[in-house]
Amino acid sequence: MELFFRQVHRVTTAAAVFGGLAAVVGSLFIAPAAMAEPIRGAGSTFAAPIIAKWAEIYEKARMDDGDFSSPDWTVDYELVGSLAGLMRLNQSELDFAATDVPVSHDELLKHGRQQFPIVLGSVAIAVNLDGIDKGRINLTGPLLANIYLGKIQSWADPAIKAINPEISLPDRKISPVTRKDGSGTTFMFTEFLSSASPEWKAAHGADTLIAWPVGTSVEGTGDLIRAVQATKGAIAYADFGQVERANLPYAAVQNKSGQFVKPGPDGVRAAASTASWDEAKDFSVSLTDPTGRGGLSNQRGDICRRSNDGTGAQSLSPRA
Repeated sequence: MELFFRQVHRVTTAAAVFGGLAAVVGSLFIAPAAMAEPIRGAGSTFAAPIIAKWAEIYEKARMDDGDFSSPDWTVDYELVGSLAGLMRLNQSELDFAATDVPVSHDELLKHGRQQFPIVLGSVAIAVNLDGIDKGRINLTGPLLANIYLGKIQSWADPAIKAINPEISLPDRKISPVTRKDGSGTTFMFTEFLSSASPEWKAAHGADTLIAWPVGTSVEGTGDLIRAVQATKGAIAYADFGQVERANLPYAAVQNKSGQFVKPGPDGVRAAASTASWDEAKDFSVSLTDPTGRGGLSNQRGDICRRSNDGTGAQSLSPRA
């Protein structure tokens, strides 16, 4: 992610290190003394871990090496999903919203908001299959589309076996797990499916909310992870960090270059290196399924921040 941070430095004056980004977020969040109160935000569950870390750094900075802290020096962030976060930004008590889906220039202009990226991350395809190690099972975009269209229903399907000749796949029902809340991760996954499958694109397209043809829908990444853990044969899409922390197996997914790529930092760096950040208006760039070494869905998110007087906004962008 070093290359990405250098590019962000040129356009936002943030330092080219993780701590420097946290300092910029802190300085933007500090309100005038007369309006001292907690900073309130809502949105992406993907962004929650990094926002929590920055909130800790922010509070320590306000304490200035002292022992006293105040509730006014905290960040109150609600994990409600990208769509709900943006909707709540219209409320006067909310200072910022985090979304994994770039907001359009017209929409930003309409509400007097801005956005820019601060963190990148990747989406993983998690599975619950006995004897399958992390990154050992291969999947493609068309296969994933057919699974979520209900056309492929067994892990022993010949199409899956054909690209996994070295592993033993069980004759077990595939149980897709999806998000039913407005999710930026859903948008990225369905954007990938749309790029891989004309049938998926025509029937469902890319969106934060999807009427899923098959599977079980749950609210939030936490419930999604728990559902996969509890269901043999399950498959789901989620932030790689949360899949890794849950110790769930995940798939390697074929990219446009024909390579099977595992989610993680290497794919994020490769995806970021393909983006023309300096040319993108309002940093609205899709990094889903880039050409080259990038993985399934390496995407940036945005934090849109309301100004203190409520008349405008500034924004930031997270992917953890």
